[in-house]
Amino acid sequence: MKQESDIILALKPFLKVLDRLGISYYVGGSIASSTYGAFRATRDIDMVLNLNPTHIDELVHSLKNEYYIDRDMILDAIKHKISFNLIHLKTMFKIDVFLLKERAFDQEAFRRKKENKIEESDRLTVFCLSPEDIILHKLEWYKEGNFVSERQWQDVAGVLKVQGDQLDKNYMKKWAKEIGVLDLLEKALQEVQ
Repeated sequence: MKQESDIILALKPFLKVLDRLGISYYVGGSIASSTYGAFRATRDIDMVLNLNPTHIDELVHSLKNEYYIDRDMILDAIKHKISFNLIHLKTMFKIDVFLLKERAFDQEAFRRKKENKIEESDRLTVFCLSPEDIILHKLEWYKEGNFVSERQWQDVAGVLKVQGDQLDKNYMKKWAKEIGVLDLLEKALQEVQ
């Protein structure tokens, strides 16, 4: 699968630098939902980083030959608590980087991240959101997008169908109530039964 190979090519150098600098992360978005549910092609990689501003110069220096990366964009993202991105020059894969939020749910999801293989043949192991947390995040994105993103809804349904009884439904309901998506979770659970 060329799609997965491009993902791996785009991720490997970035993950190597994150590891060397001791920056913890997880992969989310459609890559994480594809890991637990139905595969969906994508041209970007969503990641959450627990980024310390003291790492920025070394991060930029270490990645500038393989990625388009902008130091000022990263500083602005930290200052305004927004995302930034980098682009892997060889594959043109975009990596959207979101900074870890202080919200209790985000902290818990970060703590619960799980190691997963993205592609069996290459055995690239990455930290991904847990299946429960990817469902909750996707429901939140679906709600924030005014309930129109069929892709988000299909990703949720795919993870629910594939993971089934392995999911911790009590955990999901607790946090769904906390972040305001309990009605959507219940609707999604009903639809996949």
